[in-house]
Amino acid sequence: MVIGVILYFLFATALLAWCFLPSVRTSFQARVLQALAWGRTVPRPWSRARLRGMRRMRLPLQPTLADAGAALQRHRLALLAATGALLLLPALALALRSWWRLDGFDHTASRAVDAHVAALLQGEELVPPPPLPPELFSAREVEALRPMLGTASRQWELLDAEFRRRLLLVFKLLKNQHGYDAVLLEGYRSPERQQALAQLGSGVTQAAAFESYHQYGLAADVAFLREGRIVISERDPWAKAGYERYGELAASLGLVWGGGWSSLADFGHVELRRPGVLPPRTAAGTAAGTAPR
Repeated sequence: MVIGVILYFLFATALLAWCFLPSVRTSFQARVLQALAWGRTVPRPWSRARLRGMRRMRLPLQPTLADAGAALQRHRLALLAATGALLLLPALALALRSWWRLDGFDHTASRAVDAHVAALLQGEELVPPPPLPPELFSAREVEALRPMLGTASRQWELLDAEFRRRLLLVFKLLKNQHGYDAVLLEGYRSPERQQALAQLGSGVTQAAAFESYHQYGLAADVAFLREGRIVISERDPWAKAGYERYGELAASLGLVWGGGWSSLADFGHVELRRPGVLPPRTAAGTAAGTAPR
């Protein structure tokens, strides 16, 4: 970059001197003609004696400082014009830089962004929490609210990488800012399991196989851990407050919170929506805010 700028100024200076300073142009032409004439008078092949003689040659005396000052004074208008032309291109580049933007360049990158999004963009690799004892998920009060939860998948590695990174950041912020220990109830869900849950009735899920982001590793159901027990019901004031903070954090990271759905609100559900993943009919319901979990 720096070398290119230096070469540009050197080339532009020489070109402008040629165009605006007749004395420079005349001197250059004379030297070229002299070199051509000298080359025609020297016989070939070259000998070492002739080369040594060339090294002993002396160039004409350089103009004195007074002569240089006089030349600058005589050509001051031409020099001013040349300087203006030399600075024209850089000035135009600076003036037009806000009008023209290259593809892929984001001129808003220097603006302040949400702290949560900034942390996500930094690419911090978060580690999933250690797995909890399976019996916690098959407790009677838990099964009453979430049927078949004991056989659900809680394997973080089956989730989409981008969705997993965002969800882990939600877990971290929820703990650091609000003191809630989040628990992954279910992540990836097979089509067979989705169909089995759909057969339990619309109170469990309204989505058939391949109609939920769970089948694509882009959704998760979350609850909270309190005193060694899983708390799911939003009727608990403590859990309800946690779900609200959970939804706010998820939304700040580009996730969709199921607690805001107009039908069958699912306070523990979050998903990362992507165009073209769900069937058109299901995607239309998702966009309308009535999508099943």
